[in-house]
Amino acid sequence: MYSFPDSIPRRRWLCGASALAAALYAPAVRAQSAYPSRPIKIIVPFSAGGTTDILARELAVRFTDKWKVSVIAENKAGAGGNLGTTLAVQAAPDGYTLLCASVGPIAVSPTLIKKLPYNPLTDLVPIVFVADVSNILVVHPSVPANTVEEFIAYLKRNPDSLNYGSTGVGTAAHLTGALFGIRTGTKPQHVPYRGAEALRDLVSGRIQFMFATAPSVIGQIRAGTVRALALTGDERSRALPDIPTLKEKGLASFDSGSWFGLFAPKGTPGAVVEAINGAVNEAFRDPALQAKLIGNGADPMGGTPERFATFVKSEIDKWRAVIQETGVQAE
Repeated sequence: MYSFPDSIPRRRWLCGASALAAALYAPAVRAQSAYPSRPIKIIVPFSAGGTTDILARELAVRFTDKWKVSVIAENKAGAGGNLGTTLAVQAAPDGYTLLCASVGPIAVSPTLIKKLPYNPLTDLVPIVFVADVSNILVVHPSVPANTVEEFIAYLKRNPDSLNYGSTGVGTAAHLTGALFGIRTGTKPQHVPYRGAEALRDLVSGRIQFMFATAPSVIGQIRAGTVRALALTGDERSRALPDIPTLKEKGLASFDSGSWFGLFAPKGTPGAVVEAINGAVNEAFRDPALQAKLIGNGADPMGGTPERFATFVKSEIDKWRAVIQETGVQAE
């Protein structure tokens, strides 16, 4: 059984990394005073309402307030996030088209998609690690299970009859569901969506469960329209401390959380990258923003572009191993 390697510490990045980034990049931000001089677009490669969209729009508001130019988030959903990511790769490398992307199109697709039209390691410039997010196993209230143990038993009694949704083929939600099936000896059926539509179908009962990112589903959990059984990360969520992790329930080496970051097309000037990085780290020093993100299940990260680039490389290796274990193929 594959055991994930020690990952770069995530939650503990914020205090030290943000302070370091501020010191390193303040001169570059001043030197790049001409940027930005016109509107900025942040491509979101998923539909509106998901975690990527939520985080991108939060950054857009902060950038607009800081720079006094229009900054908008533009949804370009399709192909598990690969469509919007491809559009970002093809954009002019001038800092006026950015990409807010997640683990799927950045760390999963390079292994899963044989003819991927981009290479995230060479065609994109990592700007900043935005947030670390747990995936949560949530079920429709009609499912007769209140614990992970009860749910696994129910799956085994009803093989091939339960469907789980995801935000697209090759996303963390898809692979986490496949990994869950392998580790528990069950056979749930995967139903891919273009983004947040998956959660809407879960709430309506068209699908029975999914591994949803915390910010996208926390409101539904609190409203009781879905039932949360467990988190996939190493630690419990500060926003939902009563929900156990799958590791606590005996599923070892099950760290399959999601993460989100900001990227720019290859060739974007270093001073522009530094200016954007500095703006994000500055925003994350605001206690109000920290509390807002943490309260919705997202841990703000920050840090330098170099450290984020190292993290991305490690994630590509990690998810390659998951794909090999599950045998998942592009549909």
